[in-house]
Amino acid sequence: MKAPTRIQAFVNSVLPAPGSVRHSLAVLGTVAVAAEVLLVLADGAAAAATGLALITAVALALGRYAAGGAAQDSGHRRPVRLLGSRAPALGGWQRIVARTLADDSEVHLRTVMRPQLQRLFAARLAERHGVAMYRNPQRARALVGAELWPWIDPEATAPQPTLPEPVLRSLLDRLEAL
Repeated sequence: MKAPTRIQAFVNSVLPAPGSVRHSLAVLGTVAVAAEVLLVLADGAAAAATGLALITAVALALGRYAAGGAAQDSGHRRPVRLLGSRAPALGGWQRIVARTLADDSEVHLRTVMRPQLQRLFAARLAERHGVAMYRNPQRARALVGAELWPWIDPEATAPQPTLPEPVLRSLLDRLEAL
């Protein structure tokens, strides 16, 4: 294969690469000029003015679309939520534990504390042991322990309506040990 001549090198440096934004805009501009020339020749100045207004509006919309196509998000998509809720900070955990250990904590245990514990155990089991707690509950039960498993079992309700403090301590100790 022979090396490109100086003229070919110049043409390649001036013309935009196919698929680029510049190339798309150059093609659209060429089509717009050709359409305007055809309107002038076919229908006169009034049609040419209307065509120019329409081409300008379409060119601006397509140019904006092509220029924004390289943007990562453009702010048009909803933010992706990886978790069902935000993870509580340390102060949030203090409130969660306090409400769980309170006398009227039945609803709080079922709706807040137990799902948080299940999420933490699922993450730890997956991260450290490669066990998906929801897909392989038998293996997860063996790792967590039969005495603590009923408190975080995703397929059953909690064994008691309230969570005793010694059980919570045991769950957190086991979570750290995993």
